[in-house]
Amino acid sequence: MKKEQNFENHEQIVIGYHRVGTIGILLLIIGSFVNLFKSAPENLYSASLICLMSFILFLVAAYARLFPLKAQDRAIRAEENLRYYVLTGKLLPKELRISQIIALRFAPDEELVALVEKAVAEKLKSKEIKKTIKNWRADYHRV
Repeated sequence: MKKEQNFENHEQIVIGYHRVGTIGILLLIIGSFVNLFKSAPENLYSASLICLMSFILFLVAAYARLFPLKAQDRAIRAEENLRYYVLTGKLLPKELRISQIIALRFAPDEELVALVEKAVAEKLKSKEIKKTIKNWRADYHRV
């Protein structure tokens, strides 16, 4: 059984990806540039290829994380728009940023409408929205 989710523990950190992978790629990039600057002229080509490969690995790792999150953000926007429509008969206000909508998904139906109005009127940041929620609605499916 999963631990009950709340503001304090809702963020997920995957040690292998967020810590080990990030540090490993950064060390690889730094090491490849140290190798490039210290390499003999006859090894310059291979040293520059290693730098290029480490930079490409960094880009692949970053985009492998960003692309699915963007798709998930779009799904959350659609889900929350539908939920708000069911509750009010109107679509979410256009003034809401995607970060605000993502934060609003943690609000239960009873708090959502008032919180949307407050978020728009006071231009609340996502963290402020999450802190305002009284009865946390967990999301265990976000990656």
